[in-house]
Amino acid sequence: MEVERDQWGSKIGFILAAAGSAIGLGNIWKFPYLVGENGGAAFIIIYLLSILIIGLPTVIAEVLIGRTAQKNPVGSFRQLSQNSLFWTAVGGIGVFAGFVILSYYNVIAGWCAGYVVESVKGSFAAINDPAMAGEFFSGLSGNPLWTLGFHALFMFMTVGIIYFGVSNGIEKAAKILMPLLLFFMLALVVRGVTLDGAQAGIAYLMKPDFSAINERTILLALGQAFFSLSLGMGALLTYGSYMSKNDNLVNCSLNIVILDTFIALLAGFMFFPALFALGLHPDQGPALIFNILPSMFNAIPAGGFFRIIFFLLLSMAALTSTISLMEVITAFFTEEFNLSRQKATIFLGGVVFLLGVPSALSFGPMRDIHIFGKTFFGVADFFASNILLPLGGIFILVFVGWFWGMKKAIPNLLQGIQGRSNILLNIWKILVKFVAPVLVLIVLLFKIFG
Repeated sequence: MEVERDQWGSKIGFILAAAGSAIGLGNIWKFPYLVGENGGAAFIIIYLLSILIIGLPTVIAEVLIGRTAQKNPVGSFRQLSQNSLFWTAVGGIGVFAGFVILSYYNVIAGWCAGYVVESVKGSFAAINDPAMAGEFFSGLSGNPLWTLGFHALFMFMTVGIIYFGVSNGIEKAAKILMPLLLFFMLALVVRGVTLDGAQAGIAYLMKPDFSAINERTILLALGQAFFSLSLGMGALLTYGSYMSKNDNLVNCSLNIVILDTFIALLAGFMFFPALFALGLHPDQGPALIFNILPSMFNAIPAGGFFRIIFFLLLSMAALTSTISLMEVITAFFTEEFNLSRQKATIFLGGVVFLLGVPSALSFGPMRDIHIFGKTFFGVADFFASNILLPLGGIFILVFVGWFWGMKKAIPNLLQGIQGRSNILLNIWKILVKFVAPVLVLIVLLFKIFG
């Protein structure tokens, strides 16, 4: 007996949920520090071009596979490839990536939730410099009870939303979380740009200095465009499988990309005006969130309040991403093994929590255990981000562009679209078949060997 599939209750519900899947720590944490390390506005311009060349075409391709087949990643590739073992295995890469990424991403998400609690407790009141903030973070992340406790809490929240299904769980959560996320971000942007000296930070984001750009910077921008949209891990494919075939897929994909990119740019305006106003350098790197910001808020009027808002914001962004990762593996188990959503969700939540324990303990009791010179957390992150996701993206593009083919893809793409532009269709074909796969392959090689 086949499990009946849920569907989105509205087009806006799909857009908010899919954008929420893409919007996460990559936008709010990684994008700002890459901007800070790579020339500000010049990096942003290259990033925006990369979104157009790689991001949007791949989003359309991935959502198209899911909407056409109306199945999970494995089922979609199996159906559209007419039972090819190779392409069915490619669908399995997305499900496997979901397990790996969720296992360690949920640990980071737990830290964000933990920092909300610590902010409310006033734990940061005496922290006046980044070194103290770094020591405080090391102490918390190295504490097994603290790390595992918030790892469990965040998994419980994720499971709770997935348990209730697509329209009653994911869509309702997205309609609450996404407007709140945007509101909190705007509040922090207003706080930052109104500080004395913030104009220098605004100029840093608005006036490009192309002398800071080199080959590495371009590759980083290409990679960030790909990763910020959560491509290649089956999330957008799975969400696309719940779409109605009467919806305009291209329009929905464009809205997802615009919203995701807008949030990333907004994150820049949330950080840099405040950094410059306080005389800090923009190139703070990955330490920006847990080492720099906790002490930075102490120097801002009403900083304690805005610190709580900031970590709430981070937690919500992380939650929209953990939801989508959990849905990828839940859809696979419910459809391939005919399990009920409720049983599958609870079981998989427990499995992912256990898989995440070594990553959670990589900053404490298991910090000295290394594989290929990396902790469990480092191995999971490197393997998923640098290998599984780019491979998944390349396979999606090659599948749509060459194996399934444009003769089948285009008619399915045009369902729900009133009118067509042959010029735009031809551009999409060229990007999917030739340009985007090559660029993602270059990013993959750069990530592994660069």
